[in-house]
Amino acid sequence: MSTTDVPDGGPEARTGLIHLLRKVTVEFGLRQAEFAARNGMHPTDVRALICLLDAGRAGTDATAGWLGAQLGLHSAGTTAVVDRLVRLGHVTRTRDPRDGRRVLLAVDERAVELGQAFFGPFIGATDAVLRGLDSRETDAVRRFLTAAHEAVRAAPGAGPAPGPS
Repeated sequence: MSTTDVPDGGPEARTGLIHLLRKVTVEFGLRQAEFAARNGMHPTDVRALICLLDAGRAGTDATAGWLGAQLGLHSAGTTAVVDRLVRLGHVTRTRDPRDGRRVLLAVDERAVELGQAFFGPFIGATDAVLRGLDSRETDAVRRFLTAAHEAVRAAPGAGPAPGPS
């Protein structure tokens, strides 16, 4: 019997879903590592780009301190990541027009295009799967992924939990 054949969502079904989620996250991690290797980056650089893209979408001012907190890095480690990304042309530093003491970080459009070229097919295929779900199913997926994300972040031994991402 497959995990989808368990009508009550019993332990076998839940274990199967957890294993599927792990497979997805491992596969995505492999794709991120491949992207980093192809583009002369460290895997942490890719995580930094994702954080900065998320900040841009959320309208969050991204500073080096903010990025370091998201990545769980100390200031020297954050500086190394930002310097690498600036040197590669993936990130820009600009003075905050409201507070000239702050330096804001943003992902350069060329890095966005590079990411879209690599991850676009994956994102498109995933979007097609989601379009096949009705609103009730989509809500269930959203609730599950949100709760799973919180559970992983709050797990003992997981290290410091960065802010929302």
